[in-house]
Amino acid sequence: MRSYSLIAPAKINLYLEIIGDRPDGYHELAMILQSIDLADQIDLHAASTEAIRVYCNHPQVPTDNSNLAYRAAALMAKQFPDAFNNFGGMDITVKKRIPVAAGLAGGSTNAAAVLVGIDLLWNLGLTKSELEELGAQLGSDVPFCVSGGTVIATGRGEQLSPLTSLNNIYIVLAKYHSLEVSTAWAYKTYRQVFGSTYIKNTEDLAARASAVHSGEIVKAILDKDAAEISRKMHNDLEKVVLPAYPQVLQLRELFASQEGVLGTMMSGSGPSVFAIVESKAQAEVVKERIRSAIPDEDLELFVTRTIATGIQILK
Repeated sequence: MRSYSLIAPAKINLYLEIIGDRPDGYHELAMILQSIDLADQIDLHAASTEAIRVYCNHPQVPTDNSNLAYRAAALMAKQFPDAFNNFGGMDITVKKRIPVAAGLAGGSTNAAAVLVGIDLLWNLGLTKSELEELGAQLGSDVPFCVSGGTVIATGRGEQLSPLTSLNNIYIVLAKYHSLEVSTAWAYKTYRQVFGSTYIKNTEDLAARASAVHSGEIVKAILDKDAAEISRKMHNDLEKVVLPAYPQVLQLRELFASQEGVLGTMMSGSGPSVFAIVESKAQAEVVKERIRSAIPDEDLELFVTRTIATGIQILK
């Protein structure tokens, strides 16, 4: 029986700008996405039936057809019916390490791993671009998660322009286990509060989105200057999430007050908050200081680092 195990890294946003409304109802975004080595493991096992079954060690993760990993497998079965009829269904085991509902693309990276794994399992020979196009049907973060690294994402997040990858910049990441922020709520609330500032003209939307390619944070990334990257980080969604979620604001302020922290920000729609630090040793010190300041067992803390890759094959 054939099987594959894959590593599915999380992502953080180094930059997130909401430019305006798109004709399709989504927001026009300009983002810089970054892979980190905090990762899940996805095990795919070919089954002798037509069933797609999902198993997970995390009680908050659904294992029915609402799971993005399941939906990725179902999409592949629909797109490649001959291969599905030939090889049959599969068991998908998700070993979670990425916090759930954290703004870290945990579900999206799991789906990306399933796409890559099924491509191998069924000998489809798909290119990364083809896998990314399939991923875009599942969610805006899935195409990025396939290849990972450091990327400018525009459109609704599916139009990708790779940058020079950032390696081994150390990060301390914090997330309250029981705290969730709805991505849909965050964007809807932002539209309600700041919609009057949106760019309306379609051509101006495209021009503003493309402008991020020459932005100051991109230059800092090309220079691999962690301190300057930290100074130029930006996330529009903080404007609505931080006032509504005092725990997230507290984390951000606590990180900002720590010696050795170059910069801090909420990732995506939250509620995860991360801090860029000077070194691995400094990351461990900052982690312990945050733990001492907030001894709440509900607070999850991780030391991680930036990496240049997306989905990786274990075996």
